[in-house]
Amino acid sequence: MASEATDSKEKMATSLEANMLYMNKVIKADKNFDVIYRVIQVGGKNACIYLIDGFCKDEMMQKLLQHFMDITEDNMPKDAHEMSKGFVPYVEVDLKDTWEEILYSLMSGVFLLFVDGFDKCILIDSRTYPARGVEEPEKDKVLRGSKDGFVETIVFNTALIRRRIRSTDLVMEMMHAGKSSKTDIVLCYMDNRVDHAFLEKIRDKIKNIQVDALTMNQESLAECLYDRRWYNPFPKFKFTERPDTASAQVLEGNIVILVDNSPSVLIMPTSIFDVVEEADDYYFPPITGTYLRFSRFIIALLTYLMTPTFLLLMEYPHLIPKGFEFIMVRDTVNVPLIWQFLILELAIDGLRLAAVNTPNMLSTPLSVMAALVLGEFSVNSGWFNSEVMLYMAFVAIANYTQSSYELGYALKFMRIINLILTAVFGVWGYGAGILLTVIFMVTNRTVSDQSYIYPVVPFNAKQLAKRLFRLRLPGALDPVDKKGNK
Repeated sequence: MASEATDSKEKMATSLEANMLYMNKVIKADKNFDVIYRVIQVGGKNACIYLIDGFCKDEMMQKLLQHFMDITEDNMPKDAHEMSKGFVPYVEVDLKDTWEEILYSLMSGVFLLFVDGFDKCILIDSRTYPARGVEEPEKDKVLRGSKDGFVETIVFNTALIRRRIRSTDLVMEMMHAGKSSKTDIVLCYMDNRVDHAFLEKIRDKIKNIQVDALTMNQESLAECLYDRRWYNPFPKFKFTERPDTASAQVLEGNIVILVDNSPSVLIMPTSIFDVVEEADDYYFPPITGTYLRFSRFIIALLTYLMTPTFLLLMEYPHLIPKGFEFIMVRDTVNVPLIWQFLILELAIDGLRLAAVNTPNMLSTPLSVMAALVLGEFSVNSGWFNSEVMLYMAFVAIANYTQSSYELGYALKFMRIINLILTAVFGVWGYGAGILLTVIFMVTNRTVSDQSYIYPVVPFNAKQLAKRLFRLRLPGALDPVDKKGNK
């Protein structure tokens, strides 16, 4: 017999014995306890069923088996096509004759039926995946609005979007990536609004992905789609776990990519204004939504500038505005301020990681202990000054005003660079740090190779007003104008 890689592209035989011999060898039926196969009689002919235990509904399988066994020899159809049309009491039925498609279907949980003498395998898609409820995501919560969220099952996620967009122009295009994993990927877009040239570019990129598996789901796919300028920390994609946010982006002409086993989706093309936007902006009246949006912009700016500005003013006290002399550090500085800031930047991430891995029953006592030891005692011991602790506490909390983890860490990395430059070069270093951040943001290119700061560059006053202000009638953006091409 030829190699498995070659055989997988060949067509199945009409002999049940030959098909079973190949199947049992390839799927290692004698070793895999969860791969079930059973030989039965269907209309006087030998037949065999294959299924993955846990993916198929037991009650449905029992009813199908009973139906097949009740088919008499007189009523037995002549070929697989006739049988699939009139003798399979199920909705999702398909026929395949190549081993590659048959094996992929089995590994995906589809029920297989081989009948001796038939040149095609009958596929019955009665699978069901273990899934959790569509609760509101922990990170993308809103004060008002829908409380559902994406889950790890891709069919549920597409249904959540279909529920919101009942249009025949909505397209859910299925693709696969990964030699071993064959991960399901869905391109979701509005056919009458999407940029078809960009869509074809993304489709080609996914088809040409040469990886063994998308181990980290959507992050693995994102790194395959964009492998340039990895050193630029600003996000190239927008991630969301909210179906309403994804649906709004689809209506604006964007492409949403869903990856199986991932509760978040990728949205592209993306600008910095898309990343900053949140669902709460549109679940409140225009004036409230505008206020919330400006609040996030201002707080994001403060999280970046507060600690470098404080460090600069401590090195050059004469720059402190009149009336703000109280910000000066009054206590003895035992550890240089730059080292205090850098240590606390690392310590905050350490506490964040500890909080993620702490069991719920221990989170409260450990939080109290961390607050006492790292807060009051660290100041009293002389390691840190209270002013430094105050500003770093603000930065740590304010980072959570952004729903994007990627943007939060991008600002963190830029802040650390600015702190180091300010400590080494003073005022010139402070200015260079700000300039470097602007350069990283302006030169960051998305998958679509378009401006990351559109509609500032290229300038579009109408679109900029929509990005800064929550208008009364948000509506869908012009799909051409949205991209900034025209």
